[in-house]
Amino acid sequence: MDTTIMEAVHLMEAKQSDKAIALLEDYLPKADDEEKFTIAELFVQWGFLREATDILEELINRFPNESEIKIMLSDVYIEQDNDEEAINLLNEIGEDDPDYVQALMQLADLYQAQGLFEVAEQKLLSAKHHEPNEPIIDFALGELLFSNGDYQQAITYYEKILPVTKEIANVSINDRLAEAYAASGEYEIALQTYQSIDSEDPDTLFKYGFTALHAGRRDIAIHAWKHVIEQDMYYHTAYYQLAKAYEDEEMINEAYETAKQGLKVDEFNKELYFFAGSLAHQSGNDDESEKWVREAVTLDPDYKEAILFLIELFKEQENQDSIIELITDIKKMGASDPLYEWELARAYNETESYQNALKHYQEAYNSLNQDSDFLREYGYFLTEEGRIDTAIQIFEAYLKIQPIDPDIEEYVQRLKHTREI
Repeated sequence: MDTTIMEAVHLMEAKQSDKAIALLEDYLPKADDEEKFTIAELFVQWGFLREATDILEELINRFPNESEIKIMLSDVYIEQDNDEEAINLLNEIGEDDPDYVQALMQLADLYQAQGLFEVAEQKLLSAKHHEPNEPIIDFALGELLFSNGDYQQAITYYEKILPVTKEIANVSINDRLAEAYAASGEYEIALQTYQSIDSEDPDTLFKYGFTALHAGRRDIAIHAWKHVIEQDMYYHTAYYQLAKAYEDEEMINEAYETAKQGLKVDEFNKELYFFAGSLAHQSGNDDESEKWVREAVTLDPDYKEAILFLIELFKEQENQDSIIELITDIKKMGASDPLYEWELARAYNETESYQNALKHYQEAYNSLNQDSDFLREYGYFLTEEGRIDTAIQIFEAYLKIQPIDPDIEEYVQRLKHTREI
């Protein structure tokens, strides 16, 4: 390597990038073609893509059949999101060129990125025809098919690689095989494959847990997810899955402790707050249950499942005032649902605030006029309030939805009879 180029490399290593680039640009007019190619390589390595492009385009004009220059220039084009230029350049490389297979591989990547999966597959199959025993090509085919959801086909290519190597591009082939088997519903084989992987990688362990769960081995799933947390305490999703597995095993205390542990490292996870609240309720600790679920609602004032949970909790406690307070507060924050109006109406009715109850029944009716349970309840409320004519209309609307209800039919007849007296 020329001493000037070496000097530029040393300047870059000393973090004097401006001086390094200036030195090389000054030297370019004197450099021979090989040195220019070397300088282009350095520019690419250092991230100076525009400068590299200028050199490589000059070289390709002078050496239009030099595939090594085309390969590097296409890489630079891809880095600059200039895919069409890259494709045109790569398609110029002929079958008799030693870089032909590499060009096909790059073309497959480009077509895959554009969503042209069939074209990408054809390019890779052409590459495999030229080099049938190259594991990199089998891996590329496996990855393409896996990403496209064709798991069974992907498996055949991954399995061809295993006798040669267990890993390509830092990807465990067994890991991919296990994922592909699981994705295609072959959970038992996937589980066996995961068990053959000696890995402490949290992602692999997490997927192992999911596969075990689908294979009906919740005990293995629990063990795997505990191990995930031991390896990486900030692996947020593992806490919820582990707590859920404990709950399914009726190990409520362990589930609750896991959820609380997860909230220490994932304090903005509304689902985990809600789940912790549910587990606290199952443990008989309603104060903590309310605390956790309120945290979930604070994070998302329109978290319907959590809001309805709190309403049911307050109903169990016969705490109508808390229901009114909760729904009033979330409505102020923009939450809206006809069920909230219905629950407000019920709560006001229980506290004998009948005008407020009527207001919210009427509000709920705008959306729930096809809900037979609501109509029946609303009809009875109107009857209690002495609004018999409106009650009859509501019950008749109910009977259109539930025509076979002799009790309501008889009740409506009695109401009509009282109007005639």
